[in-house]
Amino acid sequence: MTTAAASDADLIRAHAGGDPRAFSELVRRHRDRMWAVALRTLRDPEEAADALQDAFISAFRAAGSFRAESQVTTWLHRIVVNACLDRVRRKQARPTVPLPETGPGEPVTPRDAMSDRETRLLVQKALHELSEDQRVPIVLVDVEGYSVAETAKILGIAEGTVKSRCARGRAKLAKVLGHLRNPDADANVPGEAASRQGKPDRRTWEGS
Repeated sequence: MTTAAASDADLIRAHAGGDPRAFSELVRRHRDRMWAVALRTLRDPEEAADALQDAFISAFRAAGSFRAESQVTTWLHRIVVNACLDRVRRKQARPTVPLPETGPGEPVTPRDAMSDRETRLLVQKALHELSEDQRVPIVLVDVEGYSVAETAKILGIAEGTVKSRCARGRAKLAKVLGHLRNPDADANVPGEAASRQGKPDRRTWEGS
């Protein structure tokens, strides 16, 4: 069986057995999805890139201990999320002020593109305002499409905890982002209306 045709579990075993190409193929398969998780969790491309590098180094070293009790993608997500949370905690210990993304003299953005960009920034800002214990489950469930059970395995918490954290996070997001669903509504949706809104439309996340 060639490396490209091997399953993820086969690649892990081959890597642990000394195959120099196996882990590279695993990274090639899953890098984009892991990058999306890191970027949405950290909101900073440089931080996300560093976290992803840390995660793949950890996975490279820990592959020999993989016991196939979960899917390889679940195992990788757990490592990536942990690497991101490590960076969040370190950054909280030494907060920095982000530089503005635009400045004088930059080309004018077309109106539609500007609207899309403003939407993405609003979603990113709303996610950032959530506590990390709410933001990460929402990224995994609502953005990445993982089930509650899979998310619980990735984060090492109970399924009920995932559900409650997502519910609290969605209620907060509904208050901030409700106007994206209904432009005529006030952005600050009352609590009862927020709960009726439920999970944000997945299309809202796609550009974030």
